[in-house]
Formats: sequence, structure tokens, C-alpha cells
Amino acid sequence: MDLLKALAIGAMFGIGVFQMLRRNVIRSTIGLIIISNAVNLFLLSTGAYQGAVAAYANVTGQRSDALPQALVLTAIVISMAGFSLVLALLYVLSTRYQTADSDEIAELRN
Repeated sequence: MDLLKALAIGAMFGIGVFQMLRRNVIRSTIGLIIISNAVNLFLLSTGAYQGAVAAYANVTGQRSDALPQALVLTAIVISMAGFSLVLALLYVLSTRYQTADSDEIAELRN
């Protein structure tokens, strides 16, 4: 199960990096979202000891750590705000230049 989780997180991170390297601004934005989700999944998977017991359970023995869950929740809120800023900038860019391809925008080359 851990190998499957690691492969899924690695695949998501690889897909996100591939999309970030594209010349289309919309695909780069989608790649940014995929990378942030892969990092959140990585943080959640490293924070769980066994995954059988929730962090808030009153069970004696080894429990999951609540700190990575709190960090991921904070990261989700911050990434939502950052993504809305990127979408606003993308909207201004696409309405001003009538394209989403970064090669066709002459002012970005300078």
C-alpha cells in the first residue's frame, strides 16, 4: 500500500512538473494545482503512523500525528488564495492579449 501511495504521489508530481513546463499559461496553472495537491498528499502520508487510528481518537497506543493534518489544511487554504490570484492574473493576461500562449505575447520576452 505504501508503494502504491508513493507511486501515485510521484506520478502526480511528475505530471504537474510536465504541465508547468508547457508554454500554455492555462496548462501551467493546472500543473501548479497538481503539484500542490501532490505535496499535500505527501505531507499527509508522512504524518500517519499506521493509518488505522485517527489523530483525534482517544485510543491508547500509537496514534497519528495531528500536526501534518493541520499543516495540510493550512496549505490548502493558502493554495486556494494563491490559485485565485493566478486565475485573476490569467484572466487579465488573456483579455489583454487575446491568447493564453506565452510564445505569442511579445511583452513577456523582454
